[in-house]
Amino acid sequence: MSSAVVIPAAGLGLRLGGETPKAFREVGGDSLLVHAVRGLRAASAADLVCFVVAVPPGSEETVGKELAPYVGDARLLVVAGGAERPASVRAALDVVPVDGIDCILVHDAARAFVPAEVIERVFATVRAGADAVVPVVPVTDTIKVVGPHGEVVDTPDRSTLVAVQTPQGFSPEVLRRAHAAGADAAVTDDAMMCERLGVTVQTVEGSPDAFKVTRPQDLVLAEALLARREREQLGGQPNAGTGPAAAPEREERVIGQPSGWPGDGSGGGQAG
Repeated sequence: MSSAVVIPAAGLGLRLGGETPKAFREVGGDSLLVHAVRGLRAASAADLVCFVVAVPPGSEETVGKELAPYVGDARLLVVAGGAERPASVRAALDVVPVDGIDCILVHDAARAFVPAEVIERVFATVRAGADAVVPVVPVTDTIKVVGPHGEVVDTPDRSTLVAVQTPQGFSPEVLRRAHAAGADAAVTDDAMMCERLGVTVQTVEGSPDAFKVTRPQDLVLAEALLARREREQLGGQPNAGTGPAAAPEREERVIGQPSGWPGDGSGGGQAG
């Protein structure tokens, strides 16, 4: 059983600030997108044979050249993303090979530090027969439901709530059917699109390391995570994800802002 991964990386990430699209912001000298691809490759049990990345229109060739050293012998396809995340996923999904792929992962580049075991856990659950799988972590905050005027109307039982991460895994037929049905502004992830078709979405254990880089303080957390992993490597401890030591040797390892970077506001990478 082989898998493909779709990475929507065309969003601007306005909450993160700066002029560079979020997926291309650097942590530890490499972009979030490079960290994400490297982490996916580390999940050897997922048998990833195809990477499809949706990027800002006009940057396909540049990004393809920069990512090529990180995908090993897997096939790499880079396509222009859409204005919103679902459009970017659809654009990437359109070029995922139909034959030989039994599982499609959808992964946000902003969750660049997900441990390999989480990726493999998602893949294994799809391989075991699940149509849709999401990694989750417990909710630690008290959650309130509020009304139109800001008043609290309900407090859900926290024990029944989880926060969803990526990569999310799908049967190819189910994911294609979900996207064919379309998405509106209320849709926040691909699993939600499957839920609307009546598909059961299975959960597996996620990881605190798979946090989403959304705001400037998340970059500080990401730097600290990389520093911790480097210390673990130097101490001979297993590395739970990606780090600069895993990069291929070459003079320039950073995805920079290519000449003529689109600045028209179109995006469609990470949700939120």
